[in-house]
Amino acid sequence: MKSGFVGAGKMAEAMIAGLIEKRFSNPGDILASDVSPGRLSELKARYGIGTTMNNADVAAHAGICILAVKPQQLDQVLRDLSPVVTASHLMISIAAGKTTEHLESLLPLGRVVRVMPNIACLVGEGMNVFTRGSRATALDSETVSRLLGCCGQALELPEALFDAVTALSGSGPAFFAYLLDRLVDGAVKEGLSRDQALILAGQTMAGTARLLMARHMEPADLAAAVTSAKGTTAAGRDVLENKDIADVLSRTIQAAARRSRELGRA
Repeated sequence: MKSGFVGAGKMAEAMIAGLIEKRFSNPGDILASDVSPGRLSELKARYGIGTTMNNADVAAHAGICILAVKPQQLDQVLRDLSPVVTASHLMISIAAGKTTEHLESLLPLGRVVRVMPNIACLVGEGMNVFTRGSRATALDSETVSRLLGCCGQALELPEALFDAVTALSGSGPAFFAYLLDRLVDGAVKEGLSRDQALILAGQTMAGTARLLMARHMEPADLAAAVTSAKGTTAAGRDVLENKDIADVLSRTIQAAARRSRELGRA
């Protein structure tokens, strides 16, 4: 299937790699544009894809176009693309904060889908949430699910939930990494080297997430299963489970969601 990328940054590269690995598109069927010739040369050499400095070439090449530019660049890109985008084009935007209504206002004919990916796409474990614009179809949802599934999980949700999505899965990797870093610091104080603690903590986090998802477990149920009365886990939970920490974590998500709403109105 022919696919195009307007913008060739790290997220675009992660998606390109996934599309090729999962055989959604062959390298020769992918065309990417970017303002940096050097970046395009890198991707061409690494993946064997086509490249161009002209964004309009991408829309002319492919019926599926991924808009992977920064939010502040997107409006001008859409204005440039609008004359060549037709009703047959599926335009998938990964630019944060730009609503489907806004995208459709600048692309009067294209079928629009908005995506909130996260950085774990770089290792094929992304959480990609998408929502359809008014002209996109159920078949478009199936296509987008397949495409996003090439670099992680895909989930369709109403756009009204996107501020919460942005806070939890978009910003979430930074929050989880921060918590892991604090746990690593504590382990280092108990005698482990930082390298040792990072291996232990990273695999424990990855394994816990995999177990929760594979068994469809509630986090509280897993915590209870690991905790023995008066054991080591119970001693740690006595410190962790207090109203202050619970409030901080809740306010973390609320602050990120509030900022997402502000950016959407900007």
